[in-house]
Order: sequence, then C-alpha cells, then structure tokens
Amino acid sequence: QVQLVESGGGLVQPGGSLRLSCAASGTILSIETMGWYRQAPGKQRELVALIERLGNTNLADAVKGRFTISRDNAKRTADLQMNSLEPEDTAVYYCNADVWGSGRLLKNYWGQGTQVTVSS
Repeated sequence: QVQLVESGGGLVQPGGSLRLSCAASGTILSIETMGWYRQAPGKQRELVALIERLGNTNLADAVKGRFTISRDNAKRTADLQMNSLEPEDTAVYYCNADVWGSGRLLKNYWGQGTQVTVSS
C-alpha cells in the first residue's frame, strides 16, 4: 500500500507565498510522474503542475511564472512553491503520483488534500 501525505497549506494574503510538500510512503519500487491538482468549491479538479521522474515539468497556464514544482527522488517527495498567490488560487490541493509498487504494478494514488486559502 502507498500513501501520499500533503502538508504546507494554510491562509495567506494575496501576493504571498506558500510551499506545499507531498511525501510518499509504503511499498514503492519507484515513482514515475508526480503532480499537484486543485479543486475549488463548485469546480472540477484541475491540473496545476506535473513533474516526471527525470525532472521534466508541465505547469498549467494559470500558474506559469508563479508556481514551481520540484521533487526529490531519494526522499520520495514533491514540492509546489507558490508565489504571487491570488484569490483565484484558493482551493484544496491534492498530490498525485504514478507508483511502481508491489507486484511490479503501476498504480495511481491521491493524497487527502490540503486547503489553500488566499484572502485578505
């Protein structure tokens, strides 16, 4: 079994910064793509940023130039640095990962989510 645990959410003023972290644990052979998604009230879950095992990244247009995704393969973590936050960034942020685990199976996992609120 694999668990993804997010941390770092909270309340921040517009223009501020937050750093989210996702830590994977359990029976893990390796982790392929890791990513962050978000879901605002009344809206569908949407992609924020992805990072492949070798470091290639993909960011949503809405966050380009403001957010950065990084990972540490040895620690099995993925971080999302969020700068110049806007009220529109308010959402629950979820970590997601494609993990090679027991039985050499590739499975997709989600974290429980962490709330980010941008408000003055």
